[in-house]
Amino acid sequence: MKKTLSVVGGGFGGLCSACYLAAAGHDVTLFEKNESLGGRARAWNVDGFSFDLGPSWYLMPEVFERFFQDFSRRREDYYTLNRLNPYYRIFFGGHETVDVTDDLEQTRALFERFEPGGAERLDAYLKQAEYKYSVAMEEFLYREYRSFRDFLNRRLLIEGTRLGVFRKLDRFVGRYFSDHRAKKILEYAMVFLGTSPTDAPALYSIMSHVDLNLGVWFPRGGMISLVRALERLAGELGVTIRCNTPIRGFNVRDRRIHALRTDSGDEPTDGVLVNADYAHSELELMPDEGRSYRERYWKSRTLAPSFFVVYLGLTRKLRSVVHHNLYFADEWERHFDSIFRTPGWPDHPSYYVSCASYDDPTVAPSGQENVFLLVPVATGLDDNTEFREQYAEKLIEHFESITGEAIRDSIAIKRLYSQRDFAHDYNAYRGTALGLAHTLFQTAVFRPSQRSRKVDNLYYAGQYTHPGVGVPMTFISSRVIARSMAEELS
Repeated sequence: MKKTLSVVGGGFGGLCSACYLAAAGHDVTLFEKNESLGGRARAWNVDGFSFDLGPSWYLMPEVFERFFQDFSRRREDYYTLNRLNPYYRIFFGGHETVDVTDDLEQTRALFERFEPGGAERLDAYLKQAEYKYSVAMEEFLYREYRSFRDFLNRRLLIEGTRLGVFRKLDRFVGRYFSDHRAKKILEYAMVFLGTSPTDAPALYSIMSHVDLNLGVWFPRGGMISLVRALERLAGELGVTIRCNTPIRGFNVRDRRIHALRTDSGDEPTDGVLVNADYAHSELELMPDEGRSYRERYWKSRTLAPSFFVVYLGLTRKLRSVVHHNLYFADEWERHFDSIFRTPGWPDHPSYYVSCASYDDPTVAPSGQENVFLLVPVATGLDDNTEFREQYAEKLIEHFESITGEAIRDSIAIKRLYSQRDFAHDYNAYRGTALGLAHTLFQTAVFRPSQRSRKVDNLYYAGQYTHPGVGVPMTFISSRVIARSMAEELS
């Protein structure tokens, strides 16, 4: 039976979900508050530069291939994908620089240089990471968790220790390596999952298999190319897309949403999938009787970080950076503490530098450079304009010191983006960039449910839900819940 279904939010989760719902034969309309699609993955185009405003890492390529195969399509017909080499460059405190490349033998030699026996220990570490990844992909990620019994299945009970669900990542990595450089390379991804290595379950050692074995990739034209591919696919499947249409509320009666409230009137619906900010949807759009999670729930959660980002268009090329670059401060733990334990702006931050124009000439004018500097920071900090400018200058100065390149005179474009922008542009709860952190008690069944407990035709996809933070996880979340929704509402 064909239904009229609504998707709220045009990020990756909303676009993916809309495709699955339309492919199942339903009449689907996607509502997006901003003027363009992509959510956090929007692009900012100015003077020949195209900046990705959100995700900038393309990992787990098999997830995207599987998505397009679900619609009998080929990914390569929608965008071009390049494998990066080096995967990333790391600047350590003390001005040591190393590259992690697509040659695993070079990576083994690097870890051997860090400490005797490091190559063999890396082999062992990656072997267990690959095992965990295969189990997670086959049994844990592509499924919905509706009760605690779903989470504590037989495989988890038998192999939970081996999977590292109940241990902390930092201690687990410490069993293999003592050198701080090796540990940082194996733990850095945790900040992009919204948590600290000291709090993340050791299960997330799978991330080392993801980048060191599966590789680091990038779509030509930037991550916005993936957004455009999904928009094209959605159009082919018959999805109606309405940008500049914020949802103002849900009309709920008898445990069902009957219409979405917009500035132009009510939009009748048989079912709703929300990819907008989960907390905002529950607290601001849902009437009291329909809320599954109240304010005290969200206040009790461990939020993932926000980001402080400096976008720079430079009028010359840089010699010292590659596409992905990471600076790891000596005071590694203090930065994580400033996010999760004693919130404040970090004095000596670790940070990420993207230079997409290093290997993609389409994102900047010829001979120029597309760069952004990103610092993970706690949510809820004072984010006034004067401080932002001062912090940006401090960050640029530090970048110049570690690279040995003066860039101030080459800055043609500059834009600062932080917590207040995430809150304004995406209704992000307390300005978080990533939603909820990945701690043990915010994993799988402990994350917000993919279906409302109070409204029978309301579903959720995106980074707040299982499996969590990251573009591949959002694709998986959408596949799981949209297929269930399409079947149930039929």
